[in-house]
Amino acid sequence: MQLTHYTTNFKKQNHPITLVCDNISNAPNIGSLFRIADAFGITELVFCGENISLGRRITKTSRSTEKYVKHYVESNIETLIKNLKAKKEYLIALEITENSIELSNFKLKTNQPIILILGDENFGISPTILELCDATVHINMYGNNSSMNVAQATSIALYELTKQLNS
Repeated sequence: MQLTHYTTNFKKQNHPITLVCDNISNAPNIGSLFRIADAFGITELVFCGENISLGRRITKTSRSTEKYVKHYVESNIETLIKNLKAKKEYLIALEITENSIELSNFKLKTNQPIILILGDENFGISPTILELCDATVHINMYGNNSSMNVAQATSIALYELTKQLNS
């Protein structure tokens, strides 16, 4: 018998992970990120950039999770990242670079709170931000495309990181 929202027995859990979004502005992606953040019990969601709309257009995909996932908008990502780094938070960029580590080979070896940085839908994470990160991970791609939607990539990354935190 299929279980419903009311009959599942999932253990609620919080993880010391904050998602920082580098200029992600597409409403369906924002809504999906709220839902993913809730599903993985992350600490908070930070949207960085100008013209980030958290209005009605996100609610179809968020399924009301924006009402209880802690979040805010910060206009300057560089200032935010430098402040988080000064607080000794562990910065992980989800981006394909020359030096990125395949996510399935990445071993999380820290007790620090984790910041997972997600890139703009078109341009990824800015080089300035990548330089400030403690680690850069990517998801291996097996088809013709070299990237995937930010929401799907975030789900995969959070699955792996929370699995490591829970083991």
